[in-house]
Amino acid sequence: QVQVVESGGGLVQAGGSLRLSCAASGSIFDINTMGWYRQAPGKQRELVATITSGGSTGYADSVKGRFTISRDNAKNTVYLQMNSLKPEDTAVYYCHADLKETYWGRLIDYWGQGTQVTVSS
Repeated sequence: QVQVVESGGGLVQAGGSLRLSCAASGSIFDINTMGWYRQAPGKQRELVATITSGGSTGYADSVKGRFTISRDNAKNTVYLQMNSLKPEDTAVYYCHADLKETYWGRLIDYWGQGTQVTVSS
């Protein structure tokens, strides 16, 4: 089985920084894309940032220039450095991994349980 576990959320004042981490473990042959999504109360889950195994990144317009996604392929871990946080960044942040469990297997989506990020004004 595969587990995806986030850490690093918390409460921070506007303008502050947080770093989220997410590690995938278990029966993993290869991880394709990893990423971060978030869901605020009463809103749909939205993409924050993604990174491929080759290091190509993508960001939501709302976080460009403030958030940085990075990845350690050897550790099956993805990070999200969040700077200049705003109250509107408050949400539950979810880690996503698109991976294969075996050489012959298909790509499967895995999600973490989520970590709360709260930015006070």
